Amino acid sequence: MNDKELELTILMPCLNEAETLEICINKAKKSLQKNKINGEVLIADNGSTDGSQKIAERCGARVINVPVKGYGSALIEGTKQAKGKYIIMGDADDSYDFSNIMPYVEKLREGYELVMGNRFKGGIEKGAMPWSHKYIGTPVISFIGRLFYKSKIGDFNCGMRGYDRQAILNLDLKTTGMEYASEMIVQSTLNGIKIAEVPTTLKKDGRSRPPHLKSFQDGWRHLKFLLLYSPKWLYLIPGLILMIIGLIGSVAFLFSDGIKLSNSVVLGIHSRLYLGGMFVVGFQIILFSLFAKVYAMNSGMHPREDKFTNFLSKITLEKGLIVGVILSIIGFGLTIYSIILWKNREFGALDPVDVMPITIPAIYLIIVGVQLIFASFFLGILNIDYKNKPKN
Repeated sequence: MNDKELELTILMPCLNEAETLEICINKAKKSLQKNKINGEVLIADNGSTDGSQKIAERCGARVINVPVKGYGSALIEGTKQAKGKYIIMGDADDSYDFSNIMPYVEKLREGYELVMGNRFKGGIEKGAMPWSHKYIGTPVISFIGRLFYKSKIGDFNCGMRGYDRQAILNLDLKTTGMEYASEMIVQSTLNGIKIAEVPTTLKKDGRSRPPHLKSFQDGWRHLKFLLLYSPKWLYLIPGLILMIIGLIGSVAFLFSDGIKLSNSVVLGIHSRLYLGGMFVVGFQIILFSLFAKVYAMNSGMHPREDKFTNFLSKITLEKGLIVGVILSIIGFGLTIYSIILWKNREFGALDPVDVMPITIPAIYLIIVGVQLIFASFFLGILNIDYKNKPKN
């Protein structure tokens, strides 16, 4: 085989890893030789100033310079310039075992397009992972990822993974920081890529300096990414919860001036005001979920979904306008009725208990109606782009 027909590239992002880089490269090269794999070791250097580039070249690795800073940037560019059909990526800090690559290679040869390592199944050496990462950060991120995206991956943050180069390039991953690790899993799951998981060991890295990872900052970047890529959990679920609570509470007030929770706690007119507010806010958040979902599909963040496409085709601009106008008219009608009551009192002071049950729903119906009218126009604009978008 020539260089263009290499089976495997072992890809390591690098930023000042002079202490451990040689060890990692030697392990990777010996592993390729031992298993008779036609491959290469590729170092995606992200601006090292400690001589890491020269060490890599001396050890027989290929080095590329990645000027755009960030873990994701290094891996994106490394994936583009890799010569192997398959890629195994891992940190150059000697925390992952490059001498044990065959579980990944075997799964890739079986046809899996992404092979994730799982450190919790393979074993974590004492001191290799801070307790906050081991018991809080990684389990929480992994749980949210499985919940939001119906993924079966047990370790979202594992830095050693294998993948089919072309399959990952086709995803057109964008994130430049540590959240790239989550984006790869999320996009692979959303796009139906075949995923497997293998046990992976993690040992304490061999560097004398602190790791590049910033616990809170990078953890937030992972969480933020998972939220931003899931309109369902960021917008739809919270919106539905608020709307349902607000609606049930508001309907309950139609049959009583107050809701008695106990002998000493009675919900009155002020509670009715807040319940109506919850309904309106929930409705607005649900509208955001529609906007976000359409934008995500248009921009390529999400693949198109037949169920949502069919649902979207039924939500026409005209239907939204009609419903919005009807709700607004009802709201204005109740407003006029409250003014008539005020007139009957010769425009004097009104008892809030008498008039607020009318004015509260009036105001909220007007707000929801107007929101729906303008939301219909905005969704119509998004739909123009969506309908004209060619299918992948």
